Amino acid sequence: MLSSTLSFTDQSLGTYSDIDPCSGRYIYVHDLPSRFNHDLLKNCRSLTRGTNSNMCPYMANLGIGPEIENSQGVLSSKNWFSTNQFLLEVIFHNKMKRYECLTNDSSLASAIFVPFYAGLDISQYLWNPNISVRDSSGMDLLKWLTERPEWKRLWGRDHFFVAGRISWDFRRKTDESSDWGTKFRFLPESKNMTMLSVEASSWNNDYAIPYPTNFHPLKDSEVLEWQRRVRSQNRSYLFTFAGASRPDLNNSIRGVAIEQCRAARACKFIDCNVTNENKCDDPVSVMRVFKSSVFCLQPPGDSYTRRSIFDSILAGCIPVFFHPGTAYAQYLWHLPRNGTKYSVYIPVKDVKLWKGNVEEILLGISKDKELAMREEVIGLIPRIVYANPRSKFEIFGDAFDVAVDGVLEGVESLRRLIREGGDPSVGFADGDDYKYTFSQWERFE
Repeated sequence: MLSSTLSFTDQSLGTYSDIDPCSGRYIYVHDLPSRFNHDLLKNCRSLTRGTNSNMCPYMANLGIGPEIENSQGVLSSKNWFSTNQFLLEVIFHNKMKRYECLTNDSSLASAIFVPFYAGLDISQYLWNPNISVRDSSGMDLLKWLTERPEWKRLWGRDHFFVAGRISWDFRRKTDESSDWGTKFRFLPESKNMTMLSVEASSWNNDYAIPYPTNFHPLKDSEVLEWQRRVRSQNRSYLFTFAGASRPDLNNSIRGVAIEQCRAARACKFIDCNVTNENKCDDPVSVMRVFKSSVFCLQPPGDSYTRRSIFDSILAGCIPVFFHPGTAYAQYLWHLPRNGTKYSVYIPVKDVKLWKGNVEEILLGISKDKELAMREEVIGLIPRIVYANPRSKFEIFGDAFDVAVDGVLEGVESLRRLIREGGDPSVGFADGDDYKYTFSQWERFE
């Protein structure tokens, strides 16, 4: 639906002028064949092959999952949900349906949204040794897109889509069946699109946006109330770690983090090992501990990033990072460029050579510095949560709003380049081999 045009009186000129509040912000949403999105939700039982989970219950409430009814006073009274981290694309799509500057006229659009549930689609086939099966949906989607008139305006460079899985799942470099994922992002047409995902790759056309947390407030006042709660929270633990060890990963800091946490009287360890009672799947258990902790350790796991980053921010717990790829090189739209404002950075370039002690490092941080970092963390809460898809904040911009603004700014920069005679293909899909190296982030050490 087109947003209405506002009219106002310019008193200095004594004339009437028309302002379009959506100028430069219109988004056109492709009406994709249902096999690329809605049919996946209908067949939710097929989305969990290779895991023991059942995704179907999480489809409730427009993708944010069933409401948490009894939080034992740990959470606020409402608008906390059992949200699955892999449903970001569904949440994003449902929020886009209420975006205030949608247009049915693609010629007015500044950007084109492609509501392809890429992560859910590939989750059906990740363990399938047949790479043709893994790649088929993405190839079919690109064929459909490139036949549309909208594609030919900028050859897809104003198109964007969202994935609830890490970008690396879509960047299989070879056609060996043993290689992980799909090659969707290496297909020529896909290279022209922008991808938003929970973890970006090192290519320039991938952007990271926050994992969904369990908090989906309806209005600004609920955010303000939660911020007040975590600001006044008594924090009895110096630091905490929620996670499982990764013994099969060479040079992983995970094991050291667990070992040091268990040895420290001031640390609380939440064991996420599925062979034990996995309290990490219970948002009430996690938030109870995070709210009671000053610092939350965030070492990389199977990939650079983890949902726990945003759970800790939501709890007012200062994140502690060990690798720049966990946050600093990732969430460039949503988190401060100066990482030391809201987090502690303990670079571990080689865990076998690292002799540091996390407890000693954290005890060395002054109380004034700790309070300043916590206030910065609490201030980030509005922009890292996804408001309930049935509503929109009036004061704050949530994670969705920040991401949309980032996309629109990127497309506008591209158009400006074209107007100035530049080539939009230069650098658009290039890789940055140094993006996740320690050397670029030495200023935080």
